[in-house]
Amino acid sequence: MLKFETWKVALIAGLCALGILFVAPNLLDRSSAENLPDFLPKQKINLGLDLQGGSHLLLEVEVNVVIKERLEALVDSIRTELRQVRIGYTGLGLSGNAVSVTIRDVNQVEQAYELIRKLDTGFEIARGNNGLITMTMTEQALIERRTAAVEQSIEIVRRRIDETGVREPTIVRQGDDRILVQVPGLDSPERLKRLLGKTAKLSFHLLDDKASMAEALAGRVPPGTVFLPAQNEIDVMGQPRMYLVQKRIMVSGDTLVDAQPGFDSANNQPIVNFRFDVVGAKRFGDVTKQNVNKPFAIVLDGKVISAPVIREPILGGSGQISGSFSVAEANDLSLLLRAGALPAPLTILEERSVGPGLGADSIEAGRLAAIVGFLAVVIFMAAYYGLLGVFADVALIFNMVFIIALMSLFGATLTLPGIAGIVLTMGMAVDANVLIFERVREEYKAGRGVMSSLDAGFARALSAIVDGNVTTLFAALLLYQFGSGPVRGFAVTLAIGIVTSMFSAVMLTRLIVATWARRKRPSSLNL
Repeated sequence: MLKFETWKVALIAGLCALGILFVAPNLLDRSSAENLPDFLPKQKINLGLDLQGGSHLLLEVEVNVVIKERLEALVDSIRTELRQVRIGYTGLGLSGNAVSVTIRDVNQVEQAYELIRKLDTGFEIARGNNGLITMTMTEQALIERRTAAVEQSIEIVRRRIDETGVREPTIVRQGDDRILVQVPGLDSPERLKRLLGKTAKLSFHLLDDKASMAEALAGRVPPGTVFLPAQNEIDVMGQPRMYLVQKRIMVSGDTLVDAQPGFDSANNQPIVNFRFDVVGAKRFGDVTKQNVNKPFAIVLDGKVISAPVIREPILGGSGQISGSFSVAEANDLSLLLRAGALPAPLTILEERSVGPGLGADSIEAGRLAAIVGFLAVVIFMAAYYGLLGVFADVALIFNMVFIIALMSLFGATLTLPGIAGIVLTMGMAVDANVLIFERVREEYKAGRGVMSSLDAGFARALSAIVDGNVTTLFAALLLYQFGSGPVRGFAVTLAIGIVTSMFSAVMLTRLIVATWARRKRPSSLNL
């Protein structure tokens, strides 16, 4: 156990050197760390919300909106299909999680049934009396739709926050339909709330130029048409201007690949320049080619941003949105369009800001606890085990280096419970050395020589060390898997500390002891 091949010595020395290199950026401020040469590591440990302050938001995904949209889309599909084959119907509409329609001619019920059945596989279809056909969303389809909405919302929230330049936010799912967002270092969450509060569903529609505005104002909106307010236009009565917009989406915002703020060359007003992918560019080109001299409404979250007249076909796959924006509004809209639309609106259930003062107190308390714990362990090991205890203390220092280095490398976030995990690891790190040295003491007192006692102590204590640390590692992994927030922070530092302490105790301490024993050839052990 005390013999080391040259490659093992080089490997251990190399890992210690790498640990020091990855720790070094944490001793510099962020700008200095980023200016280091490219061949040097620049990653730093990210401080959590409880250490550097920031914003905490608990969001709820309104998944029922997604389900309602799917049901409404099915209603539109049924209406279109039945009209195309000239099947008369009545009573087409929603009832809970079901869509029902009554076919007027009983001889066409079978044809309508087969036609509707093929529209969506996530529904159970049933026939009733007098030509009634009902499609009910299955329980499995409901679960899948809710899960997909929450997962997609998490991804879109992450993209939007990343676009603002915020470093290392925490975005995790809580429960069935909630999202926890923690943004360290963000003192004012107002802009973040505005960005997360917008669904940002962009779509392009034709205006219904055949419908009567007077009848629409009286509540008689034609089927397939919707009455939408303008976002920034006011009529003579001081109310938002209303538009009669066809429900059919001619081009969806899902096909956008880029959106950037800019200025109109004609009037120098802020605009948003957008660009479609290949599919969206073709659709946009076809629509503008077929509807020259017709108004084309640009709708965002149920409000008409603008409704320009198509002067000529737009075939390049790009265009611009103008709507009396301010510079900030143009920037935020382009950010939202780049990040993508939320599948459902988000409601802010809880909001709080953590000031940096609390974080400073936590850091100071954590630093004091770490220093006191470290000194207590170092003094005890040196006093109780003499020179071997000093070797264990050297390994403990490198163990702390390895923990910080790995957290920096992986971009882990250090929280107050994480500091507690590091303090706990200090005691656990020398626990393996205590097992080894106690075994060495037993072998030495039993009459073995110095080299034989050292060799037997490391060899026979190894199984107990592995058993104890692997058991604790399983506990840390379970805490991480089933915990959230602070519990995960504790689990991360605990798991990293277990791995590094195994290396420092079993490999590094053994190398130091072996090197000392071969060079000094001690005749006795002071244990």
